[in-house]
Amino acid sequence: MDRKTVESLFSRASSLRCLVVGDLMLDEYLWGKTERISPEAPVQVVDVLREDLRLGGAGNVANNLLALGCQVSVASVIGQDENGWTLVKNLNQLGIMTDGILQEPGRRTGRKTRVLAANQQIVRIDRESREPLSPAIDKQLCDWLHHQLAGFDVVLVSDYLKGVLTHQVLRTVMNTAQQRRIPVLVDPKGNDYRKYRGATCLTPNRKETEAASGIPIRCQATLQEAASILMSMVELENLLVTRSEEGMTLFSGNGETVHIPTVAREVFDVTGAGDTVLALLAFGVAGGLSLAEAARLANLAAGIAVGKLGTSVVTPAEIIDTLAATHRDSDSKIKNRDALTAIIEQERAKGRQVVFTNGCFDLLHAGHVKYLQAARRLGDLLVLGLNSDSSVRRLKGPKRPLIGEEERAHILAALDCIDYVCLFDEETPLELISALRPKILVKGGDYTPEGVVGKDIVESYGGRVELIPFVDGKSTTTIIEKVLERYTTAEID
Repeated sequence: MDRKTVESLFSRASSLRCLVVGDLMLDEYLWGKTERISPEAPVQVVDVLREDLRLGGAGNVANNLLALGCQVSVASVIGQDENGWTLVKNLNQLGIMTDGILQEPGRRTGRKTRVLAANQQIVRIDRESREPLSPAIDKQLCDWLHHQLAGFDVVLVSDYLKGVLTHQVLRTVMNTAQQRRIPVLVDPKGNDYRKYRGATCLTPNRKETEAASGIPIRCQATLQEAASILMSMVELENLLVTRSEEGMTLFSGNGETVHIPTVAREVFDVTGAGDTVLALLAFGVAGGLSLAEAARLANLAAGIAVGKLGTSVVTPAEIIDTLAATHRDSDSKIKNRDALTAIIEQERAKGRQVVFTNGCFDLLHAGHVKYLQAARRLGDLLVLGLNSDSSVRRLKGPKRPLIGEEERAHILAALDCIDYVCLFDEETPLELISALRPKILVKGGDYTPEGVVGKDIVESYGGRVELIPFVDGKSTTTIIEKVLERYTTAEID
């Protein structure tokens, strides 16, 4: 995930219109300490020191989107009770639009009370309704969705099985969104995912995936089997399975699978992590990222969210800071062939797609950087095969390179878009490609596919070649010619 891309996305957030449809609730936290056992029963006595009331369920999804800077609306049904009025008031105070929230007499607005002591949850108390909407209120919500949904860039469906997402409500969302070509992202619940047919992507966790597919997930093969069953059952374009400490895996209808390793953090509380994933995934898609890029952003944000206690939001500053912290020194990126082969084998086993490109990169310029950034976006990590000094001399003549191999390697390794640099002495990277077996082989647009060294090898195991155009007028030769034209020997210090 490129920092500049994410910063650009955040700069456009205020123009993104997001609709969250689903079950609203209040999350109440009672924070205290426990130092004694009750004389009335063998239970701990909690001395409450602080109380906190937060938006839960679909409200937490909306709050995450708001924290990113988006325009947010919510469509749901709550009760005509004190909790319902408190919920609407809190949403309005935050600036979340509540025109799509209906209140049904006799319905109980959900409120979950969690009692915590020493940062540990002791008990949770749920007060809520779970019955489906009445026919009249169901129709009112469907009418609102039918007339208003077209005004949004993305729709998020947050299902907590509290009765709001009836069959008719879901069909209205899916059909209207399909007609308007609006992406719909769903955090699903229950065992029958056919009700979500028409969604762009579902985001179940591992346990939910097992329950809905009927397949216990024990390895990559059973994960693939479970995903295939769900995608066939729901006629899904995409499925993003969140797998806790094992990261996320994105399955696409074209057969492509992308694994996203977890971001290592100390986990305090997974409450609301699914809401964060849904919000960031939708935010990325609405902002123009590919689904794979959006999933990487969601994975990063989820790693931040689980480091907090209770339902919480993740801010742009936290995401940018985390991205900055992942930058590595250039020394750690420069590997010899044997070491890099072992590393890539491990990355491939995790399901990560390796992109490979090569070149001399003498006098690095903007054209090189844009080319490398574009290459990195094609997969999960980018490996650069760098011609050694002796190799460059054989290709370019005795006066090249202008910059030595060690210096060139460090300059290139300092780029965020490059994950590893490996020097090679041969005139072509054929041996390096054979050893690393990348999924995607990239060369400049001045090549034809047939002229790319290593094409046959990569395609033999199901990989592919991608050609990326260079920036016009940007080349090392052009820079050298300008220097010679503008300066004489006497003028050079």
